[in-house]
Amino acid sequence: MTPSATGSTRAALLMLADGRFPAGGHAHSGGGEAAVTGGLIRDPATLAAFCRGRLHTTGLVAAALAAAAATGLDPLLLDAAADARTPSPALRATARKLGRQLMRAARAAWPAAELDLLAAARPRGAHHPIVLGVTARAAGLAPLDAAHAAVYECVTGPTTAAVRLLGLDPFAVGAVLARLAPELDAVAERAALAAARAATEGIPTLPAASAPLLDLHAEQHAAWPVRLFAS
Repeated sequence: MTPSATGSTRAALLMLADGRFPAGGHAHSGGGEAAVTGGLIRDPATLAAFCRGRLHTTGLVAAALAAAAATGLDPLLLDAAADARTPSPALRATARKLGRQLMRAARAAWPAAELDLLAAARPRGAHHPIVLGVTARAAGLAPLDAAHAAVYECVTGPTTAAVRLLGLDPFAVGAVLARLAPELDAVAERAALAAARAATEGIPTLPAASAPLLDLHAEQHAAWPVRLFAS
């Protein structure tokens, strides 16, 4: 299994997972706002179910792409693979916007030629997981670390949105995240193993799990004239 980061790079992992890192994630609900409006998220139990579903589908895909980019696979080919795994135009636009915002923060924090090359090749933004993986590599992190950052972000968007939109008890929401922790670890490890396999067998072997309801909700959400979150 890919080793985790040690020493000073541990702080880099904490920075990437911190919602206060200026990468724009705080403005996105990860589908949570549409799920609340649609009645899928009503309380801590339904929030946990939503996060679990997202984790094992789009979360796994994002984590595997991030781990593959951190492994050193061609980020442009990975970006094309991310496009193919994101059928919703609204979600593709969101992923590139988040990637562009993360790129700005990453190049300031961890200057690297790989980041510069990707920014030049994708001036409108590469998919967020790809930028996350290249950033992790630039920061001295391992593919497993990139996968952990991706799965953590996958669930923190909806949980943060649930607190703001429904006024859920933040202690209860924190408990939801804590109880999901073993599954986060398992999905991150699965994603890192998939990235290692892709390094020898090719990018098409990366996971391609889908979540059609998330795609539909994203398209509906993008058309709302008034919304609290960008996605």
